Amino acid sequence: MTEERKKLTVPDLIARKRAGEKVAMASIPDYPSAVWAERAGIDICAIGDSLGMVSYGFSTTLPVTMDMMIEHCLAVQRGAPNTFRLVAMPYGSYANPDVAVMNALRFMKEGAVDCVKMQGGRDKFAIIKAIADAGVPIMSHVGMCPHFVHQYGGFKLQGKTAEEAMKVIDDGLAIQEAGGIGFEIEAVPAPVAKAVDAAVDIFTFGIGAGPASCGQLLLAFDLLGVFDQFKPKFTKRYANISEIAVNALKTYAAEVRGGQFPDAEHSYTMKPEEVEKLERLLAKRKP
Repeated sequence: MTEERKKLTVPDLIARKRAGEKVAMASIPDYPSAVWAERAGIDICAIGDSLGMVSYGFSTTLPVTMDMMIEHCLAVQRGAPNTFRLVAMPYGSYANPDVAVMNALRFMKEGAVDCVKMQGGRDKFAIIKAIADAGVPIMSHVGMCPHFVHQYGGFKLQGKTAEEAMKVIDDGLAIQEAGGIGFEIEAVPAPVAKAVDAAVDIFTFGIGAGPASCGQLLLAFDLLGVFDQFKPKFTKRYANISEIAVNALKTYAAEVRGGQFPDAEHSYTMKPEEVEKLERLLAKRKP
């Protein structure tokens, strides 16, 4: 049974930033990892569309749909009901203000989340404002935005020059001006992320952006070593569950093939008299 604990709120996020208190976040795609996250005391479960890559094997996040994300939101809600839940709006779900508001409301009503997150800054000002004006807590995303991967020519570091860094800062300011409650800073040099965080009063969280942001995010399947097809530079591995799982499955397969499993310990039994009765009944069936 899940232990009750105090769930963070939107005002708590601003208070944490002002107090200089760090917030531990993990991208959680499913029920089992949500249970682990809540037991571990993770502050925020982010249901990211990165699950398209780690759970479905897509090469990018672009194929993920609203319906897929809502089902994952509900799985995470069941596993971590007392943890703040942030969902990433998938590619195409915020193409214009009307579409964005409709889908943001769907997430709040059908996905049982506490906040939604899109991608983009100054260029998405009208969309962010429309969602905020609809009464939905909205965050966005600056730096390397995976939805723009084809524009970058791949998953590439952003903000490498002073001029590029100023654009990232302006994107953050635009999110704040539009009514956003926070934003993600991804794959930018640490000094740039520090400058972005200092420029705004709202909550920021980083992934591959150094230690300055109030919140830090990693994909649970990356940090646990569940997904090991590749390892981003910013990921720290705290476990190697993939290796443990493969070894366990190898041992299981060997025991099945060798006749060691299932053994008596892992089999159900009958009362001896019922076994005898069954044998008599079977004997009568023989020609």
